[in-house]
Amino acid sequence: MFPPQQRLPEGDAAIRATDNDAALARLSAVRKGYLTDPFITPLVPRAHLQQARPPLINIGTYVRSEALDELVDGWLALSQQEGTKCQIVSMGAGSDTRYWRIATGPRRDTLARYIEIDFPEIITKKAMAIRKSRELSAMLGKPEEVSLGNGGTTLHSPVYNLLSGDLRKPPTESLAPLLTAGNTPLLSPSLPTLMIFECVLAYMTPAASGAVLNWFTDYFAAPGGMAPLGCVVYEMFALHGPFGKVMVNNLKARNVTLPGTEPYSTLESLPTRFLQHGWEVAKAVTLKDLRREYVAPTELERISELEMLDEIEELELVLAHYAITWGIKLPPKADELKARWREWGLRKKTES
Repeated sequence: MFPPQQRLPEGDAAIRATDNDAALARLSAVRKGYLTDPFITPLVPRAHLQQARPPLINIGTYVRSEALDELVDGWLALSQQEGTKCQIVSMGAGSDTRYWRIATGPRRDTLARYIEIDFPEIITKKAMAIRKSRELSAMLGKPEEVSLGNGGTTLHSPVYNLLSGDLRKPPTESLAPLLTAGNTPLLSPSLPTLMIFECVLAYMTPAASGAVLNWFTDYFAAPGGMAPLGCVVYEMFALHGPFGKVMVNNLKARNVTLPGTEPYSTLESLPTRFLQHGWEVAKAVTLKDLRREYVAPTELERISELEMLDEIEELELVLAHYAITWGIKLPPKADELKARWREWGLRKKTES
């Protein structure tokens, strides 16, 4: 008798399942010594039973994480230099631990607001995990300053805010009610603000993702919006070749499609995501090049000793199909401000 066939999740459930993949990959990279993150374990169910991921996944997770950390820290550092606080909006945040890593770091006082938006199911799961963890909940503020709402699909604290929404809907329905409603909007257009999309826009149509970026662009260009607006996107791209087609077919077998990758068949096409909305600066780097040129040689040597990796060619083939793109929209008539913020981004590392 054949065993019962496992039923794969469909639709949004299949997309939500990718967050579990990312959380397990990060947990594995932490346990193997690639990354330091004491906050991932409370967000992974039955973390003690989870198996390690292959070296290829651990290295990819490391490169991605280090680059994103550098961009976010650079944004916080520039805000600190300007003598102002800043905001971060992480969309499709899933099980990300960035808020707690910032809250325990040297730039914690620079953060005015940290906002995460995701599917209600993801938000409910994360809110419950936070409330169950004494360590995570303690860093949100005093108990009387932290509140759950809407049946557990929102969590509010003085800095950290966990909100549920569907970014595929028009921003007037998905973003405006969450971020700009009321007499005191959650999101201020007068503070430097960084958006983060980690493997999110690929699951949205180009029209939907373009509408999200356009909404933020317009919001920060409105009267009173004299602050820099930045964005970081981590995504797969160039999926029309042989390897890309294999990746797409593997995801289709899990009922996951990638409509958002269609316009981005080359590395050069990735910055157009921002440039078409009038942003001044936009750059993209593959994870392959990040590992080769943007990771310090001492770090490369350190991680090479953590695990044996024979498939260097396979690693580089995979990393070549993932990229980090960053862009910035600067307010008009602020030449000195522009000069400083234009330099925000990743830097190549040298032996010296």
